[in-house]
Order: sequence, then C-alpha cells, then structure tokens
Amino acid sequence: MNKVVIVTGGGRGIGAATSKLLAAKGYQVCVNYLANAQAAEAVVCEIRELGGSAFSFQADVSNESDVISLFDATEKAFGPVTHLVNNAGVLFSQMTFSEIDLERFNKVMMSNVTSCFLCSREFIRRIDPIATGSIVNVSSAASRSGAPFEYVDYATSKGAMDSLTKGLSLELAPKGVRVNSVRPGFIYTDMHADGGEPNRVERLSPQIPLQRGGTPDEVANAIVWLLSDEASYVTGSFIDLAGGR
Repeated sequence: MNKVVIVTGGGRGIGAATSKLLAAKGYQVCVNYLANAQAAEAVVCEIRELGGSAFSFQADVSNESDVISLFDATEKAFGPVTHLVNNAGVLFSQMTFSEIDLERFNKVMMSNVTSCFLCSREFIRRIDPIATGSIVNVSSAASRSGAPFEYVDYATSKGAMDSLTKGLSLELAPKGVRVNSVRPGFIYTDMHADGGEPNRVERLSPQIPLQRGGTPDEVANAIVWLLSDEASYVTGSFIDLAGGR
C-alpha cells in the first residue's frame, strides 16, 4: 500500500515530530503550514536528507478552497491521500472566560474545529472505497479539564474535536476507515509561548504524576501507532498523553 499522509500544522512542535517519524516509517508526507514556510521547509529538508519523501504546502485549513488545493497538490505529488493528521490549531493568551471576545472565540473555533471538519470531510470524499484509511485528530487534555482561568475557548474547541472524533469513527467503521485521537497535555512546544507563559510546563511539573513535561516525539509515537496497521482494531479511541493528569 502506498502510504500518503497530510499533517496539518506540520512545521513545528508535535506536527513536525510526527511528520519526520511518519517519513521514517515509509509514509510520503505533505507538511502543511499556514505562515512559517521556513520551518516547514526545514522539516522537509530533514526528511529528504534521511531518504524520505516529503513536500511542504501552504494552506489555511480553516478555508474550504485552501483545503481542496492542499489535497489536490498532495494527490498530484504522491497519489491518493491514505492517512490524515489533524494537528493544526491556535492558542491565545491566558485570560478568564469573561475576558474572551467573540472575535477570539470564533478564531479558535475556526482554526481548531473547522479545520478538522474540512480536512476530514475532504479525506472521506476522496478515499478509495475499497481501501482502508486512518485519521488521527490532535486534541488536548484541556478538553477534559476545561482549562479554567486560562483557555476555556481552546478547551471548548478541543471538546468539539473529541465529539467529532467519536461520531465520525462510528460513521466510518463499516467502511474500514479508523478515526482516533490523542490528547496531549504539558508538552514542551512553542504553543505555551503563544499563550503568554513559555515556562508553563516547568511551573506545573510538580503537579504532574510523572513529575515532568512530555516531548513532541512522545506524542508523535502515539499518533504514528494509531495511524498504523498495528492499531487495526482501534477506532473511536483517545490516548491521553499528560503524564498521568
């Protein structure tokens, strides 16, 4: 089977680690990015230097026409898309719920939920009806905690992704297409700086049962396993990667 995967938000953090590990496992990888072309191309160059196949593609995955172009470009480069990682998302500065304005809330929902909907729908519309495929959605431990006083909007968007994962997995199970999710928490990525507290993981480490933050590679390992045939009897499931929290 020719394994072709799109990783949205693949230029940094968890997306970058996942893109590189998938390439090492023999997948042909489209590294999607929104704005940071240099970071995405660096991931592609690293993959190619190690003998893998990858290319980068700019697309706002909350925009329907961009998503169609993303899939068109990937098909042209590698053939039909067989796997999808919905990883793109945004996080804004910490604040209480009453401080969040409508513009910010809508931006979070569009970036985190609408992107997942559009990419998943395009994947389903194009997949070969006699082939199996797999989707992994990158949610967050915040969907369980609610992220009070910090990111209730972000947590809400990830809760919506969880519902999408469960519902879609049940629709697609008879077709042999699996849909699962990972829920990272307290991972060392640049996203914490986006939220205004780059040292957040260090601050919270004493409250984590494993007494440390996680790495993007640890999350990537779970994503790659869920996509693989090793997880062939797993669908509608969630792997929490939050050190026991």
